[in-house]
Order: sequence, then C-alpha cells, then structure tokens
Amino acid sequence: MRQGVRTTTASTSAVVNCCHFTMVALGLLASFGTTAAEIDPASWPAAWHQPMATASELGLTHFQQAPMLAEQVAAGTLPPLQQRLPTDPVVLQPINNIGQYGGTARIFRSDWDKLNNLEGPLTVDPSAAKILPNVIERWEYSDNNQVLTLHIREGLKWSDGSAVTAADFIFYHQHVTLNTELNPITAPQWVGSQITAIDDLSFRYEFPQPFPLLINIMAQIGDYMLAPSAFMQQFHPAFVDRTQLLASIYAQGYVSWMSYFNAILFWTRNSQPLAPTLRPYQMVERTPIAEYYSRNPYYWKVDPEGNQLPYIDKIRAEVIDNADVMAAKASTGQVDFAAFEMKTQDFPLFKLGEKTAGIKVLVWHRIHGSDVIIMPNLTIDDSRLRTLFRDRRFRRALSVAINRDEMNSVIYFGRGTPRQATVIPTSRFYAQEFAQAFAQYDPAQANSWLDEMGLIDVDGDGLRNFADGEALTITLEYIDFETPKNISLELVVSYWRAVGIDLRLKEVDQALQYNRATGNLMQMTAWHADRSTDILFPWQPQWYVPMHIGWEEAHWNSWSIYYLSGGARGEQPPAEIIQLQDWWQELTRSAEPARVTELGRNILRSSAENVWTIGTVGLAPQPVIVSGRLHNVPAQGYWGWDNRWTMAYHPATWYLTQ
Repeated sequence: MRQGVRTTTASTSAVVNCCHFTMVALGLLASFGTTAAEIDPASWPAAWHQPMATASELGLTHFQQAPMLAEQVAAGTLPPLQQRLPTDPVVLQPINNIGQYGGTARIFRSDWDKLNNLEGPLTVDPSAAKILPNVIERWEYSDNNQVLTLHIREGLKWSDGSAVTAADFIFYHQHVTLNTELNPITAPQWVGSQITAIDDLSFRYEFPQPFPLLINIMAQIGDYMLAPSAFMQQFHPAFVDRTQLLASIYAQGYVSWMSYFNAILFWTRNSQPLAPTLRPYQMVERTPIAEYYSRNPYYWKVDPEGNQLPYIDKIRAEVIDNADVMAAKASTGQVDFAAFEMKTQDFPLFKLGEKTAGIKVLVWHRIHGSDVIIMPNLTIDDSRLRTLFRDRRFRRALSVAINRDEMNSVIYFGRGTPRQATVIPTSRFYAQEFAQAFAQYDPAQANSWLDEMGLIDVDGDGLRNFADGEALTITLEYIDFETPKNISLELVVSYWRAVGIDLRLKEVDQALQYNRATGNLMQMTAWHADRSTDILFPWQPQWYVPMHIGWEEAHWNSWSIYYLSGGARGEQPPAEIIQLQDWWQELTRSAEPARVTELGRNILRSSAENVWTIGTVGLAPQPVIVSGRLHNVPAQGYWGWDNRWTMAYHPATWYLTQ
C-alpha cells in the first residue's frame, strides 16, 4: 500500500445489490441478439435500403383513405383524397403486413416523436449509413460543392392543405437560420450563405466554401430546414408590424416574439395556433397530463395497396416524469409503445411482462459509441483543476481505473461492449485501436500515473491530495437521462476511490445542466456519445473537437466559444486543439473521400491518445416495449439520435388491432 492509497477495487452497494439481479436477468435474457455492428440488413425489407418507390413506378392508380377521413369528405369539411395526395405518392413497404385503419396509440410523451417521426428533406436507411430522398426528390452538387440544387416532390401539401414550395425553405433559411434574434450566433458554415428559388419546386443553396455535409444535416435534423412559410409569416416581424405583433404576444404571456414564434413552430403551446406539419400526425390538444395527435389528412405516403398512411388514427401521449412509473406501465401493457426512457436494467421486469401482460420485448441496439462518457472540464476557471485535467496522464489514469468488464456485466448483462468514446464499427472512420485505447482495467497503472503527478495521500484517509496537502475533490454534475448514468457513475465512484480519487456525484435537472455547462461552471459532467455514425460524426464531432456550445458537454466550451466567435470571446485553445479544429474544417469542405476518411481518423486518433472524454461501455441493448395490439414494429433496429430513433423503420406503417 503506497501512501495509504487503496489499490484494490472497493466493494460498493451498487455492485452488491446488482449481483443477484444480474444472475436472474441472465436466466431470463438467454438470447439478446447481436451487437450493434451485426444486424443483418436482410432483417428489413430491401425497399428500405433504397430510395422510396412512387405509386406510378409500382403501377398504383387507386387510393383509399381512413374511414374517419372519408366521413369528413362526405360531410364536406375535407377535400377528396385525390386532391390531398401529391402528384405521385410515395409508397412505404411495411415490414410484415398491410395494416388496418383505426385506433388510438397510447404512448408516453417522451416517445411521441417516435411514432410521429420526422419528415425532413432527406432521410436515412435502416443501417444509418445511407442518405435517401424524402421531401426532396433529387439533388445535385456543383461548383466544387459550393452550390447544392434541390428538387421538391410535386404536389406535397402541409397538413392545412397549403402547397410545399421552395418558399418554405427560403423562409426558414433567411428568416430563421440567419435571423440574429432567433439565432444570435450563426454557425460558421452558414455565414455568407445564400438561397435562391429556381421555380416553385426547385431551389439552390450557395456557400462561400464547399459544404458537402449539408445533405447529412438535411437527413438528420431536416425539420430545422423548412417551415410552412405562408402560415409562419404572420408571427414574424419581417412580415407583420413589430409593434402590433409584440402587443399580441405580450397579451398571451410571452416575453418576446422569438419565444412565441418558436412555440408555434415547434408545438410547445398549450393551445392553437400550431404550425402545420408534414409528419403523419398533427397535434390537436395539450393538457397538463397528456398530448393528443390526430392523423394528418394530407399525409403524402401510401402503402403498396394504395392505402393512405398512417394506419393509426390518433395518438395519446401521456405526460409522466417518473421513470419507474413509466417502466411499470410499460411492463403491464398500459402503453402500446415505450422505449426512450426504458432502462436496460429493467429487462427482467419487461420479460416478466411478456408472460403476464402480453407485451413484446424487442431488443434494439443503441448506436452510442459509449453509453456514458465522462468529461473533465479542460477550461474550468479553477486553475488547479484545469492544470490537473489538462494533464493527459490524469485522464488516462481515470480511464484505466474503470472496470468496464464489470460494468458490462452488472448493467448490460454482458451484452454491451467495453470501449472508449469513438464511432461505431460500421463507420468508415472506425479503427479498433481507437475503441480500445486506455480502456483496459489496470488500477496499478492508474496508481503509477497518479503517483508520478505528485497526487499522494497526505493525511492517510485513502484519498489523494494535491502536492501541498490540499484535498483533491471532484464534483461531477449530470442528468440521469436516456442511458444508465446513475448506476454507471456510482460504479465509477467506487473504481476511482480505489485509486484514491474522491469523486462526488450531483444529479441536476436539465435547466441547471444547461446554465452550468454553457457557463463553464461544471468541473465534470457526463452524457452519452451519440453522433457516432457516418450521418452525424462528420458534422457534429463535439466529443472530439471543440466546435459546439452545448449543455450536454462541459469539457471545452471556452475553446468552442473562441472558435465560433472568431476569437472575440472565450479562451484561445492550445496548438493541438487548433489542429483538431483545422482538421474538422477541412473535413467539412473536402469532396475527396479518401481525404475525408483520413481527416476523420486523425480526429479520432487524437481522441484515443489524449482521452479528451472517458468512455465506458457502448453498443448497448435497448429495450423496446410493444403491446400485443401493435404490429409491424421491426424486431431489430438501431436506436439513437443519429437516426432519429425510429425514422428509418417507418412508424406510419405500424398498426393496431383491438
């Protein structure tokens, strides 16, 4: 024993309490499936991997609608179906059966956009590897990737019946993206950009620099690319008198036109008006306990028999904040679909529900590079901690002090992958050495590095001090959200305490996390390493490059601010960080595939060597709970922000039986 520092792993209540639980769970979960890199593409219809066919290509000439809409047409409150569908409707192939109309899907509020998923300009395939057409039918780059020309499908309509045109993209770009009141800091890629209509259905973006990754953005966060312009203009001071607009919004309790505009556009109001949509469902009501959605009568996709989608009539999204209550309701069949807040640790509870409540427990695969990443704040104002955190020996020591194999066994039933934060194996940028760098459990090496840094136990309490005897205590603030952060971090506390590091956990809410993370006030925080596929990593490598000011991360916001403000604010980063930013800038502009791959790997190699963030276990199993009456949900899928959870699995084709 050196200087009173414990060198064996401490037993903790988290580990002890989980042991029996894990053995029981393993008996129930004998067959979880494969890892995230191994889903067979044949698990999904071949049509899902290709651009969606249209009715004319499949010879469809007759179309049917839901009975609830037929009643409205008969009553004269809705135009006939042929007037509502686009010129050549898009055809979605259900994974199993042609569905039946009707019913109200019961879900939790956190899952509402999983059934009512994004309908952006472009979309992704089920493997989260390809970018496919959607609202945009085709596109072409020109002039060294500085000009992108796009063509909208003919005859698309918003849920209020108004036509989708180039004006909807132009409005968003000019009056939302580039509006300094709505967006005070313009992302560098948009500075100097222009958008021009060619005709009603064609337009082009022009950039001062090449921007080949714009299609990635349009596929993943495309709802931030267009808006129903004719409707939204009435709430924007560029189109209506500002004084009158402000008087109206103040009377409704809003503090600015921006908050009012966003509440309408993004459906956060408790009453109408709410913006029309291209999604399968339109919000119709919000109460303190639930949100209600009804089918979009102008939805522009049909099934192979010409039935207008979606199959399900309505959605009731219950507002529940307690994850344990949600798990209990899901396990007893009180909702039709639940996944977003379902915990891996609750698989045994869900499996019992298959026997007692008739639910189905599907095992999808999270596409997080690491389910929990730990981020020391490299720009913290505390000079002693900043010096400590910037010493990569310290970050490496913390990393090798983590027993990832035990975490995988205790939390994930052995079905995750111990690894660092890096891209997933299906990525073009992946290298095994990046995932395994400093990820092996080696407390002796951790102790050696910490001793070398002069962090020794001065007072004999088993915890390390700074060289002058001052206590070394680190506070990690976090939100227990989406991945198993509580239990993961409890285990990390025990592992680090075993090498003499006193880590204190502080769970916070999202508002406090946002304020403290963006204010550079957190010593450490934790999140999950999404943005780990070829869809998002090239565009948002925020775990690996300081290029984003966010609330999820707190490890180098001052460097990000310096970069985004052109040096006007924040802290100038050291040369190796500037190199990361330069590599990323070149990556976002390069049209040479080999060079793009090289640059991405340069960034990930730096992350592996420097351990900018500390990964734990990734590629983890995700419980997806489906009631016995919900059908056409794929048995396997990738789950995460990169592919918008269910977007590639076409929830408009899911249906209910009574």
